Amino acid sequence: MEQTGTRLAGKVAIVTGAGTVTDVDGTGNAMAILFARHGAKVMVADMSEENARKTLGTIEAEGGTASVFTVDVTKNAECKAMVDAAVERYGRLDILINNVGIGRGGTVLDVSEEEWDLVMNVNLKSMMLTSKHAIPTMIEGGGGAIINLSSIDGLRAGWTADIHYSAAKGGVVALTKNMAVHHGRDNIRVNAIAPGHLYASLVNRISDEQRDLRRRAAPLGTEGTAWDVAWAALFLASDEARWISGIVLPVDAGLIAATPLAMLPHLR
Repeated sequence: MEQTGTRLAGKVAIVTGAGTVTDVDGTGNAMAILFARHGAKVMVADMSEENARKTLGTIEAEGGTASVFTVDVTKNAECKAMVDAAVERYGRLDILINNVGIGRGGTVLDVSEEEWDLVMNVNLKSMMLTSKHAIPTMIEGGGGAIINLSSIDGLRAGWTADIHYSAAKGGVVALTKNMAVHHGRDNIRVNAIAPGHLYASLVNRISDEQRDLRRRAAPLGTEGTAWDVAWAALFLASDEARWISGIVLPVDAGLIAATPLAMLPHLR
């Protein structure tokens, strides 16, 4: 996966949830590493300093520029401090990646009010708070790019019951489109990525049978990784995507394009 380029040369990026959690790469650490490989100065933001420093170690070992910021992105003051720190360290802010998210299962009959609020705060409120403080700074610098991590579960019902996760990820879609409209004249592009059935750190404990079923359910019939999301994010963050805003990009091996019956021959 290692590659050096200049697609983000001179840009400063914050990637939230960028710590390395397990031996299986997550979208956050993959994006942080890939952005640094393409010339960005990266703030590796995570609630866990230990996990963030693992990602930082990889970037620095490859000669990239990065630093750690420990943050709880559900807290307004901490989100402001994160943006302020990026400007203090690197002089500007060009890219914000809203990647923090947690998964929970259950239908509306199962979920508790406390768990609903937790998932909404982490998966949706956090993106509003980070953007609230990043956008004025981007405006001062002449513009920027924000990428929010949604999910195919925010577009249609997922493979397991996860009502609060799905509702939050659907909210990310609405947040993205509205922010794109509200701040387009500020030269700020806002897009979302909706990952499909990746094998990444969030689902690294699923069984081999589940992994195989998820792979076969999509038209390409191949298994995605965090790096597939990272490459999509690299494009959307770069000047190559200068005329793209307000979209939700599925990175899902074509899963959203298919009905269950269309894939039946591959699932038997």
